[in-house]
Amino acid sequence: MRALVARQYGSADVLAMDDIPAPEPGPGQVRVRITAAGLNPADLRTLSGVMRESAPLVFPHVPGSDFAGTVTGVGDGVSRFTPGDEIFGLGLPYAAKAMADLVATPPSLTTGTMAEYALFDADTPALAHRPPDLPADHAATLPIAGLTALPLLRAGTFARGMKVLVIGAAGGVGGAVVPLLAARGVHVIATAIPDDEPYVRALGAAEVIDYRSADPGAETLRRHPDGVDTLVNLAQSGPALVGTARAIRPGGRLLNIAFPSPDPAAFAGVRVDTLYTQAGPGDLDELAALAVRGTLPNTITHRYGPAEAMRAYTDLANSHTIGKLLVMWS
Repeated sequence: MRALVARQYGSADVLAMDDIPAPEPGPGQVRVRITAAGLNPADLRTLSGVMRESAPLVFPHVPGSDFAGTVTGVGDGVSRFTPGDEIFGLGLPYAAKAMADLVATPPSLTTGTMAEYALFDADTPALAHRPPDLPADHAATLPIAGLTALPLLRAGTFARGMKVLVIGAAGGVGGAVVPLLAARGVHVIATAIPDDEPYVRALGAAEVIDYRSADPGAETLRRHPDGVDTLVNLAQSGPALVGTARAIRPGGRLLNIAFPSPDPAAFAGVRVDTLYTQAGPGDLDELAALAVRGTLPNTITHRYGPAEAMRAYTDLANSHTIGKLLVMWS
């Protein structure tokens, strides 16, 4: 089968298309022919080796977690799925020693979704049947972004009229967080460059701050002297985040998904929580229903063919991208 393969740690440059044997499902596993696979920054972070202590790679390594596809084979003991089922979800294509560093609930170990076929553990809440009225490409954008957004929203009490500053709103996770907050009537203040303003406003942002020309924390306080109720951080780390957090009102909250996690001691008078991607029972079904209703829009901004899979990761690493990038395998 065709697959995007890395044979050592490194940047996107170590990835190359190759022909490798198609995997066979073992007990408790399903084999899926991949229709669409979504790219995520975590794919490159694990490939770089920075997380090798908690998530060591086994080479040759096929990256990719998000997918939608068709079940083509099942192993012994699998009754949840049958060949021909259309499913979507995510897996983890590495041997994680400390899953808590990556996700709150281990989704599924997989052979990697940047390939024609991949294996998944069948008994995991990180796989679900794809509804007929949810296109495969849209479904493949939902797992990582949606399963990161849901814990963020569940961790906070977001009521109509609350002011929330979202850092990194134009990225993949922002494409789920912003519309879900807007659906609750939250006043979303998003950071983005001017070229991306139409995109984040279409997601539901009420205001946009150009983070390249203005300090987000200072600009937010200029517009809202009493501060915001919550800061949702999808991108910043270190001293920059400490500065931005000045925009949080006393007693407010900082919800973070960025790596590395911030030290709560640096944020006096603010509750700090770092949340992880988590797949619970029914979560993917909930995301699918939100997508079908239009609450979670299709955020694909570029589709690549299999021969362009390496370029897709190069674009993710080296270009300014918004929304989700997708490789269409079939």
